[in-house]
Amino acid sequence: MPLFKLNSLCEGLEGGDWAGFLRDWDRTLRAANRPETTRYNYLLAVAQLARYLCSEESEYAGSGAALDPTAVKKRHVEVFQAWMIETRSASTALNKHKSLQQFFKWLVEEEDLERSPLDRVRQPKTEQRLIPILGDDDTAKILATCKGKDFLSLRDAAIIRVFYNTGARLSEVAGLELDDADLNNDSLLFHGKGMKDRRVRFGPRTGRALSKYLRLRARRRAAGLPALWLPEKGETPLASNGIKIMLRRRGEAAGVANVHAHRWRHNFAHEWKLAGGDTGDLMMVLGWASDDMPRRYGASAAAERAQQMHARLRIGERV
Repeated sequence: MPLFKLNSLCEGLEGGDWAGFLRDWDRTLRAANRPETTRYNYLLAVAQLARYLCSEESEYAGSGAALDPTAVKKRHVEVFQAWMIETRSASTALNKHKSLQQFFKWLVEEEDLERSPLDRVRQPKTEQRLIPILGDDDTAKILATCKGKDFLSLRDAAIIRVFYNTGARLSEVAGLELDDADLNNDSLLFHGKGMKDRRVRFGPRTGRALSKYLRLRARRRAAGLPALWLPEKGETPLASNGIKIMLRRRGEAAGVANVHAHRWRHNFAHEWKLAGGDTGDLMMVLGWASDDMPRRYGASAAAERAQQMHARLRIGERV
C-alpha cells in the first residue's frame, strides 16, 4: 500500500497507540505478501473501529479502548458492530467483523493479548437475497451503447464481453495485462484472490471484441504500458474504479439500472447451474475455494429450477 494511504488511515489516531499498531500490522501483512486490497480493507476496518471509539457518537470516547487497541473488550466491538449495521448494512458489518478478527488474532500472537475480544462477539446475520442477474437481454442493451468504431466503444465492448463471458471479478478484469490475453488459444490469465492465477477460455464474440480493441490499442500513445485496458487520454491505465464508472454510465445510457460487474458473475453461475454444470468445475472457472460460494451464487438458478419443477408436477392442480 502506498504510504499516503496508510497515513490517511492513521489521521486523527496519533494521540494514542492505534496508529502505531496499524503501521506494525501493515508491516506484518506486507511481509506475508498479502494483496494490497486485502491489506487496505483490513486496516480500514481497524481505523474505523478506532475512530468510532474516539468519536462523540460513542459512549466510550476518552476510554482506554479509544487510545489503545489492547484495551478493547467485547462490549466495544459490539457497539461498533451495531453502529455499522445501522449506518451501513449488515453485510458491511460482517466484513468489518472478519477484518477485526484478523487484527486481534495478530495482537494475541504478537502482543501477548490474553484473548481476542472477537472470540465472544457473534457475526452479524445478513439477509439471503437472490441477486438479480444481468442476462442476455440487458447485456444486449448495454452492448448496443458500444456500437461505434471509436476507441472507447471498442474498449468498453471488450470489457463488457469479458465480464459476461467469463464471470470474472472486477479486480481480475481490471488487473489484466497485455500478456495475459492469449488470442491464439482464446484464453485470459486472471490473477485471482489470494494470488491464485487461473486461465479461462473465452468465446468467439469475446475474441472478436478483444481483437478489435487490441488493434486500436496498438496505435495509442500509451501502447507500451503492460496494462491491457488503456484510458482514452493520458497514460494511466483504467483501474477498477474507472471500470465501475464506465459500467454505470453504459447502464444508464441503455436504460438498465444498477449495472455492476458482480451481476455478470452471478449470471455466469446462474447459467452454469441451470444447464446442469458441475459445481467443482464452476469453482475452478470462477476461482472459488469455498463450497459456500457456488451455493450462494447459484441460488437464483436453484430457485428457477424449483419453479420449473413445481410447474411440471402440477401439485395442487390435479383435482
